[in-house]
Amino acid sequence: MEYSGGGGATLSEMYQSARRLLLSARDGVARVERLASAPTSSSYSSAPLVGGGAPGDPAVAEGVRREVAQIQGLCAQMDRLWRSIPAKGQRDLWKRKVEQLSEEVDSLKETLDKHTLRQKKRILEAKERAELFERANGESSHVLRIFDDEAQAMQSARSSSRMLDEAYETGVAILHKYADQRDRLKSAQRKALDVLNTVGLSNSVLKLIERRHRVDKWIAYAGMIITVVVMIAFWRLTH
Repeated sequence: MEYSGGGGATLSEMYQSARRLLLSARDGVARVERLASAPTSSSYSSAPLVGGGAPGDPAVAEGVRREVAQIQGLCAQMDRLWRSIPAKGQRDLWKRKVEQLSEEVDSLKETLDKHTLRQKKRILEAKERAELFERANGESSHVLRIFDDEAQAMQSARSSSRMLDEAYETGVAILHKYADQRDRLKSAQRKALDVLNTVGLSNSVLKLIERRHRVDKWIAYAGMIITVVVMIAFWRLTH
């Protein structure tokens, strides 16, 4: 004998529908857990995920929840129907079936609820990690800026030291050039003094020669005059 509910479906049909929904819900829960355990593209994603942590997980979890709610509704209807069965054996049989189905769907709902809590915990941890990562990045950026400033200061100090070294080397080169020029000037001065000394000695010799030449000239003139006087005197004496 078939017992039907208010919608015209029999107890057996409702039970078969509930079993099919239960199998589908079990597959859905298994799929949700597989999606949750699969690696995601970013470990620090802080975006809220409803019922899951992977693409498609929220939709699957929501579908499982709808199926669980349908099974629970069917169980409530079947619970009313089996109570109306007059035969005690049939009533006890359907009671065990409905209770077993209710226990299975309650266990499935509990599994889904635990999974949802785990996912919420994962989301919260991921959000905390993301915030910690952002703070660490901010502190790292600040430290990097400090290092950059110190590196720039050290570079400036090295540049200044290099400029001072170049200026020192330039000064040393200029002093060496001045020392070389001083040596050349001293050498030129010695040569000039030598030339002047040589010129002074030549002038003395020339003056001596010129004075001797004048004396010789006067001697010649005197000799010529004396010769003329002697000749005139001899001529007068002979004539």
